[in-house]
Amino acid sequence: MSSQIINPPPRLLMGPGPINADPRVLQAMSNQLIGQYDPVMTGYMNETMALYRQVFNTQNQWTLLVDGTARAGIEAVLVSILEPGDKVLIPVFGRFGHLLREICERAQAEIHTIDVEWGRIVEPEQVEQAIRTIRPKVFATVQGDTSTTMLQPLQEIGEICRRHEVLFYCDATASVVGNTLLVDDWHLDAVSVGLQKCLGGPSGSAPITLSDRYVAEVRKRQHVEAGIRTAQHQAGERPRILSNYFDVPMLLDYWGEERLNHHTEATTMLYGARECARLVVEEGVENCVSRHELHGRAMLQGVQGLGLQVFGDLKHKMNNVVGVYIPEGVNGEQVRQSMLLDFNIEIGTSFGPLHGKIWRIGTMGYNARKDAVLTTLSALEQVLRRAGYQAPAGGGVQAAFEVYERG
Repeated sequence: MSSQIINPPPRLLMGPGPINADPRVLQAMSNQLIGQYDPVMTGYMNETMALYRQVFNTQNQWTLLVDGTARAGIEAVLVSILEPGDKVLIPVFGRFGHLLREICERAQAEIHTIDVEWGRIVEPEQVEQAIRTIRPKVFATVQGDTSTTMLQPLQEIGEICRRHEVLFYCDATASVVGNTLLVDDWHLDAVSVGLQKCLGGPSGSAPITLSDRYVAEVRKRQHVEAGIRTAQHQAGERPRILSNYFDVPMLLDYWGEERLNHHTEATTMLYGARECARLVVEEGVENCVSRHELHGRAMLQGVQGLGLQVFGDLKHKMNNVVGVYIPEGVNGEQVRQSMLLDFNIEIGTSFGPLHGKIWRIGTMGYNARKDAVLTTLSALEQVLRRAGYQAPAGGGVQAAFEVYERG
């Protein structure tokens, strides 16, 4: 057993996530722990809620953290709202639509999907037709699916869901602050995200925001544990939620004024999540989205400048990740290994029908910056040349420079 200190290599993470955490986030996470009911700690919790309301573009009171990775936020939202037999409608346009289906199946919901070819998005007309036919309780989608690089438009779907009295949930882990997300304007009832993409932090905390409509519905499943329950606490009219840890009403009681004990808050992750949001608010949410758009566009045109073909419907591509077809005759995994071991740069492979066919290159969070883009394109050109691909000399870097010069 090794007793050496942990000393990871200095990788530049230019895949679909995770990315290199902002040093200011890591610095915030190095602070000492305090008790979870210390007034300083509860003050940090309240500040975190207020900061994430700005990140989400919402007035929702219930904007808080679920302790766990992004998937913890997804599961908390879905298992708390779905009872066995409830109908849920899910568009599947990549790997993470399948994830939503998996979680809803485990909640024993009745699943209905809209399946489209990977590389495309679901049209609002398809959604409304399916809602009219199925009449689901919940419509659940991913906004940005990094497996395909597609960004699902949400605005019209929000209006459709509200008109048909369907609760609208979205996982925006890969898209938040790298692409526009207007929770209130788009009538989203629940949104969950993670830190490890455009927010520029480590995986391990899942910010969520919940509308009054969503909260009123889950409060019907209210439950307070024996040992802290008093005569003032009344059980909800509906069956209690099957998960204790992911019980949203219990989390609301923990984050609310009563501060009912539920779990020990992950203090270090809260420090990090708070700093991620503080940095975004300091920059300005719209400016943060614009920064991701600029560097994402430079990366897109850079790979095209290398003569590489881009995957998917570019009209609906996420700002912060691009899918690139692996050229014929090139071993995609050997290219990734050379990028990693020779240049300390990580780019991604993909899943399912795209595995072995495309690379995924991200420009997210702390790595959405000019030097990271140019360094990655320069290294990729050299590795491709060594693999036998005739990349235009300097074509990637030059194309990216042209984007930066135009602004």
